[in-house]
Amino acid sequence: LEISNLSDKDILVLRLDLTDRSSHEAATNSVLKHFGKIDVLVNNGGRSQRSLFVDTNLDVYSAIMELNYLGTISLTKHVLNHMIQRKKGKIVTVSSVMGIMGAPLASGYCASKHALQGFFNSLRTELTDYPEISIINICPGPVQSKIIQNVFTENLAKSIENSGDQSHKMPTDRCVRLTLVSTANDLKEAWISDHPYLAVCYLWQYAPTWAWWLMNRMGKRRIQNFKSGVVSVFLSP
Repeated sequence: LEISNLSDKDILVLRLDLTDRSSHEAATNSVLKHFGKIDVLVNNGGRSQRSLFVDTNLDVYSAIMELNYLGTISLTKHVLNHMIQRKKGKIVTVSSVMGIMGAPLASGYCASKHALQGFFNSLRTELTDYPEISIINICPGPVQSKIIQNVFTENLAKSIENSGDQSHKMPTDRCVRLTLVSTANDLKEAWISDHPYLAVCYLWQYAPTWAWWLMNRMGKRRIQNFKSGVVSVFLSP
C-alpha cells in the first residue's frame, strides 16, 4: 500500500490449506465475491524433501503428493471453471527444475513436480478452444527461501536440523521478477536458475546420457555428504 496506488479494497488475504480440498471452492468463491473475477492464479504452495527412499516411510510420499500435487490441481479446478466462463485467464504453477530431472534425496519431491509438469502440459492441450487461457509452468532452481527448513524427511514427525548456507542461491526478488516476466509473456515453460544449475537443465533436455553420467557422480557425493551431516548445495531444489 505504501509503494503503490492500491487501496485496502484491492487486497484480500485468505488463510488456505492446500491439503483441505473441501475448502477450496469456498475460498475461490470468496475471492470472486470480493473482486468479481480472477485474472491470474499462481500455484506456489509445496514442500521439498531430504531423505533416501530406502529410509523413508510411504506416508511421507502420500503427504508430498497430497500437498504438492493434489492440493494444487484441486484449487486449479475451481479457479479454472471461472476462467472458462470468462474465456480468459492465466494459471501459473511454480514447479521446479526437479520437475524435468531427477536428483537423490528428493525422490518424492521430484515425483510431485513431474506430476505437475505432466498434468499442466496435458491440461494445456485440453484448452485449445480457449486461446486466452494460458498455462504457464515455472521451473526455478535453488532460490533463497525457507523451503529447506520445512522439508519432509524420512518420517512425518522429523524435521531437518541443518538447513545450510543459502548465499549461493538466486535472490528471491530476482526469481519473482523473472516469474512475472514469464507470466506477462505467456511462456509455456520457464527455467529460472543460475549456472551451473541451468546448464544441467540443458544437459538433461538435450544430452540425457551426459546428464545421467553427471548426476551419478554428483549424486554419489551428495548422498555421502548427507550421511555425514554435511549440507550439499548441488541441485538443492
